[in-house]
Amino acid sequence: MTRLLVECTHVFQHPKVNSGIQRVVRNVINQLPESVEGVECIPVVMLEGKLYRVLMLGALNIPFFDHLMIFGGRLGRLAHRFWQLHQRLHNHSNSRVIKRLLHVAYRVTAITCFSFPLRIIDGINQYQLPKRCTPLQHQAGDQLVLLDSSWHTDFFPFAEQLKRDGVGIVSVIYDLIPVTHPQFYDTRLVQVFNEWFDWITRTADGYVAISATVRDQVREELQRRLGPAKANELWFDYFHLGSELDLSEATAAVEPRLSKLFEAPEPVFLMVSTIEPRKNHDYLLDAFERAWAAGSKARLCIAGRIGWKCDALLARVRNHPQLNQRLFMFNDLSDTSLEHAYSHARSLVFPSYVEGFGLPLVEAMQRGLPAMGSDIPVFREIGGDFMAYFDLAEPQSLADLVVGFERSGQFPATRDVADWRWIGWREASAQLAERTLRNLVEAPVMPERQHANCP
Repeated sequence: MTRLLVECTHVFQHPKVNSGIQRVVRNVINQLPESVEGVECIPVVMLEGKLYRVLMLGALNIPFFDHLMIFGGRLGRLAHRFWQLHQRLHNHSNSRVIKRLLHVAYRVTAITCFSFPLRIIDGINQYQLPKRCTPLQHQAGDQLVLLDSSWHTDFFPFAEQLKRDGVGIVSVIYDLIPVTHPQFYDTRLVQVFNEWFDWITRTADGYVAISATVRDQVREELQRRLGPAKANELWFDYFHLGSELDLSEATAAVEPRLSKLFEAPEPVFLMVSTIEPRKNHDYLLDAFERAWAAGSKARLCIAGRIGWKCDALLARVRNHPQLNQRLFMFNDLSDTSLEHAYSHARSLVFPSYVEGFGLPLVEAMQRGLPAMGSDIPVFREIGGDFMAYFDLAEPQSLADLVVGFERSGQFPATRDVADWRWIGWREASAQLAERTLRNLVEAPVMPERQHANCP
């Protein structure tokens, strides 16, 4: 009988991380239904070539084991990158002698620098494993749903073995941005992602994206890589993400500097995202500088952890004449503080070049906070007539929206955000399971659940 084995290995190994994909994985797993249409749904991890049922996704909060887990995860990712380097060198060589030398060098280095230390760490971590997971035997007909960020893991050979044993492989795709817009990332990340996507292209039987926009992009990319005939043998679907901030605590304190920001009468426009090139913070600053020059009293609050390739932007913010007057930046807000920001801001602003989904838009609008976003397809999919859109080619487009909203008090969208509805994480998790099952030959077609633009 088919079972859905929903994989969450990276979050299991790094339970303290709370951004992007990790937030999605944690919420989907925590809200995963026990069964859908009689099909059992089981959260699983793949560790050291073995499959485990997850009993506790979060850590035990024992400092020694937490630090050891973090170090072991980093060493494991480094070992995987070393294996990828070896594979590339091996595949590019036509000499048997060189291939043999490469193999010997790889084995010696892998055992000395990676395998031996990782086995020690794994042995120590065995103490807590029985409290967090238990061994699980796979069965032919199971469907392994790769929900977590698997491009930096080392379970590829084991996943391939599961497929040979009759387990179907389903890949959740968050976006293809490193493929379609590699200029926004470091060369190494682009390389790792492409190697992973090559592997998933050869391995997966079906793909579930986090938006219809990304689903269509994945289908097009597979047709390009495999040809229409082979791509048509696969299936493509999507589900939508939820909106709750699950780590928010009602009794927790709000960041004092953030709380003070919202005590003043001037409107606050909020941007929530990792600080990295594709989020387009420079455009945001350009637009607000134009709004301020036109007499706007609005303040801009940038919230998000520091990412990559953003040194010039950070220098611009830290040296800005409006810093801590009309421009504010927070790089480590808790969910409680973020909830406070969503609840007290005048509008969300999101000028991203490209997204797979745009979770901050949903988080904001579900709380009644209207959103202004770049005019890109996935934002139209999520926000429809309830959002206001601006032209990425012209910062004045956003400046005009800000000044107009500030002066009139009328948000520049066709429909009121108060009438907008979205699913929660429980519905999102069930949607993932249902839409996976409906694409299996033996599974009945299931009705779609509620998503964007419901009145």
